[in-house]
Formats: sequence, structure tokens, C-alpha cells
Amino acid sequence: MNDTLPTRVATAEAVARSLRRRYAAERRFRLYGMGAIGIALAMLLILFGTIFGNGWSAFRQTALLLPVTLDAAEIDPPGTRDPAVLSAADYEGQVKAALRAMFPEATGRKDKKALAELVSNGAGYALRDAVLADPSLLDRSFEIRVPASDLVDMVMKGRIRTDVPEADRPVSDSQLGWIAVLRDQDRLSLGFNTQFFIGGDSREPELAGIAGALLGSLWTMLVVLFLAFPMGVMAAIYLEEFASRNRWTDIIEVNINNLAAVPSIVFGLLGLAVFLNFFGMPRSAPLVGGMVLALMTLPTVIIASRAALKAVPPSIREAALGLGASRMQMVSGHVLPLAMPGVLTGAIIGMARALGETAPLLMIGMVAFIVDLPKGPLHAATVLPVQIFLWADSPERAFVERTSAATIVLLVFLVLMNLGAVLLRRRFERRW
Repeated sequence: MNDTLPTRVATAEAVARSLRRRYAAERRFRLYGMGAIGIALAMLLILFGTIFGNGWSAFRQTALLLPVTLDAAEIDPPGTRDPAVLSAADYEGQVKAALRAMFPEATGRKDKKALAELVSNGAGYALRDAVLADPSLLDRSFEIRVPASDLVDMVMKGRIRTDVPEADRPVSDSQLGWIAVLRDQDRLSLGFNTQFFIGGDSREPELAGIAGALLGSLWTMLVVLFLAFPMGVMAAIYLEEFASRNRWTDIIEVNINNLAAVPSIVFGLLGLAVFLNFFGMPRSAPLVGGMVLALMTLPTVIIASRAALKAVPPSIREAALGLGASRMQMVSGHVLPLAMPGVLTGAIIGMARALGETAPLLMIGMVAFIVDLPKGPLHAATVLPVQIFLWADSPERAFVERTSAATIVLLVFLVLMNLGAVLLRRRFERRW
């Protein structure tokens, strides 16, 4: 008895030490996991904070209230008020003349050029549209709001430091003086930037918009939806419900899983070689872009649809077949409706991935500079991720905020699509 007691005590102490080490290791593992999650959340907050910090100001744009006096003899020499004649007039010269009338001290060529840089190149178009809408403005003095230049916009938003030497900033001292005068006269105002949402791409940051890219993305996603969704669901139904298990179906399943992990640029090379070079389809067209993205999305849709079909209990199939339904009736009337929430979730997630892709579309020419809004899937267009890529490569400071603003819009669409997938799953999901 005396010999076994120390042994039991020693064993109990060893077990207690082992438990303490195990619990300590478990606590460290939990701390490592919490630390990893904290670091990931911090990086995510830094990323989103940087994007929103740079991009929120792009939703506001500076406008200049410009006093203008139009001479009918210059704008409409025949006096016919013909829209074709009115459209051909030199409105940009009228804008410059109005600016020089406001600041008569700008007499030298350099000063006149610096003064003209206060307004956007789109100011002349705004004045032309006003005259076309109301020809009675001729031979009258009136005030019109025109877009200010990106330099003025950046100064108004505090994006350009004015407390540094003139050589270290893109705005001269004379321009800062004119901006101060215009601000004191309440002729400069910040308002909602509607041009950003209704305009196409432009070389001028203050005129650049995402409407063309949004329409291009819409047409492209419609092509992806009409190609990838039915083909992916039908392929999943065949493989899961009708195909016999043999070597060929095993090879098909392995290839589907491998295609889901193939880099997206490979699909772009495939589209370049097959759709453009072999079939001669139009470059920069949403139809081609949608076909390429549909190929990329198909494996995701097939895998998600097969998982949703597998989740339907076998008793549903057995009950339908036992009541005399054919296999097609069993699938279309019972299995597929029950699996549809998972199928739709996979399709939405696949389309969300396709919406954010850039590399495959660069390979098929959707990186072109497109000003006009696309009217169909065969018209030249670009998409929102490629538009962000193009603006990020521009040197102007104003394009930095527009790049971030377009990224915010893209993130909003991606979040909404993923949120829709989650809501569909929770709304229609059945637990067996």
C-alpha cells in the first residue's frame, strides 16, 4: 500500500501537468485564431477605409456659375435658328471670352491659357445644349452652370495642397487667386455628380462616367446568365441523375473540378484563340465577353448545382418513382424544385465572380477606350472592372477618386449579389 500511493500521486501529477499543457496549448491556439481574424479584419478595414476615403468625394462635382452674353451674329449668322447652325458655333470660345470678361487682368497668353484651365472642356457642350434647348438666349446676358476643371475640383475638395510652393503643386498662384475670387462670389459650388452615373468614359476626369461600363457589364452578365445557367444546371442534372458511373463520367467530373481552379486569364486566351481568331467574332463586344465568362462560370454552376441535387433526400426520388413517375418527371417535378435554392445560390455566386473579372476580358479587347454607351451585346463596350483598370492607369489626380468611386459601385453590386444568394438560401432552404 505504501509503495502504490506515491505512484498514484505521481501519476495524478503527471496527468494534471499534461492537462495543463493541453489546455494551455488550446488557449494559445484560440488566441492565434483570434489574432488571425483580428489581423484579417484590420486589413479589410484598412482596404475599405482607403477606398471609401479616396472615392466618396467623386460623388460630388464642382460647378462654375458663368455669366455669358451671346452675340447672335456670331452664333447664328443667317439668323434662321437652324439647330445645325447653332450646333456648329464656337461655344468654347464664348466660354473663354466670358472668363476673360470676369478677369480682365489676364492679358498675356500664358495668363489666358491658365484662366481657360479653370473650366472643363465640357463647358462649351453645356452652353451649346442650353442654346439648342432655348434659342432665345441669343443676344441676352444670362448665367449658366458649367463643369469646372479637375484642378478646380481638386482644390475645392482639398485634394491639392495650397500651402506648398508653386513649383510643388499643379495649380499656379494666379489660378489660386482666381479660384478664391470665384469662391468669394459664390460662383463655385459642389453638387451631386450626376455625370459620373450617366456619362461614358472621357479623357477629362470631370466628364468621365461609369454609365458605359455599367451597361457593358449588364449586357455581359445577361449573356453569362442565358448561357451558363441553363447549360450548367442541365449538365449537373445529367451527371447526378441520369449518367451511369463509369470511367467517362469520372473523367468528366475530374475535368470539371480542375476547370473550376484554372486561372481566369486562360479562359481569356481561349476566347481570343477560338471566338476572335477562329470564328471572327467582333472584338470588345459584350457577347464575346459573356461567352468567355460563361465558360469560366460553368464549372462553378455545375458543382453548386450537383451539391444542391445531392442534398435532396433519396426518399423523394423513391416516392416519386414509386407513384409511377418517370425519371424525367421525378427530376423536373420533385428533385429540381427542392434543389432550386442551392442552384440559384451557385449561379449568383458564379455571376458575382464573373462580374469582378478583368483578366479574361483584357485578352479579347474589352480594354478599348469607349465613349458611347453600348446599345446591344454586339456593340463595342467595356465593363466596370476594366474601367477601373483604365482609370487606375491615368496620371491625373482626379482619376484616383473616380477609380475608388467606381470600385465602391462594383463592391456594392458584389455585396448585393452575395446578399441575394444568402437570402435565397435562407428563404427557400429546407432542412431534412
